[in-house]
Amino acid sequence: MHTFVLDRVGLVVDSLPLLVDLDVTMPGGRCTAVVGPSGTGKTTLLRLLNRLAEPSSGRILLDDVPITELEVPALRRRVGLVPQRPVLLADVVADELRVGRADLSTTQVTGLLARVGLPDSFAGRRCAELSGGEAQRVCLARALAVEPDVLLLDEPTSALDAAAATAVTELIRAHVDAGGTVVLVSHDHGFVRTTADDILILDDKHLTPDGQADQVDRKP
Repeated sequence: MHTFVLDRVGLVVDSLPLLVDLDVTMPGGRCTAVVGPSGTGKTTLLRLLNRLAEPSSGRILLDDVPITELEVPALRRRVGLVPQRPVLLADVVADELRVGRADLSTTQVTGLLARVGLPDSFAGRRCAELSGGEAQRVCLARALAVEPDVLLLDEPTSALDAAAATAVTELIRAHVDAGGTVVLVSHDHGFVRTTADDILILDDKHLTPDGQADQVDRKP
């Protein structure tokens, strides 16, 4: 079920500890939100999960296998990271979605755009002309194109209006309902409370469960 286990994970940056003895399970088939003050290492934690960064100590396991034993390209296809600041690699949106899946049909492209709340017409839009929120959603669609088991989302609603944020919530819930896993970082309290199954607080270099996470009230 695509479960992450952090086994006494620590990270030292410039001789200073950023993360200390993280010992937690992020269960498969659920959405786990990581919240906490700015600068505590939440984005870095996401990067550790698909080896864009490496821990200084401890182990990270995916489905009981240490991720260091997995080929990095294969891991990143299974575990897709969508950064807060989108980086687009192609000139046209349709080609952007094909970066990892060159065989995507036009129907598949428009289907992916619909999943992130964008109309069919965006397939022909130039990436350089997109707003920040539109680019963010195109990056999400690009990640979905390779059908990852796990989505890592860094502040996925930071540049979105309420309607677009609702589309992202629906996408996350659909991914989880289909058996996928989502780990997200967000400062948007309302979004977290309506989207996440489990909430972890990263503060003072440690991760702790949010005692109210099991009382999350989601919008229908």
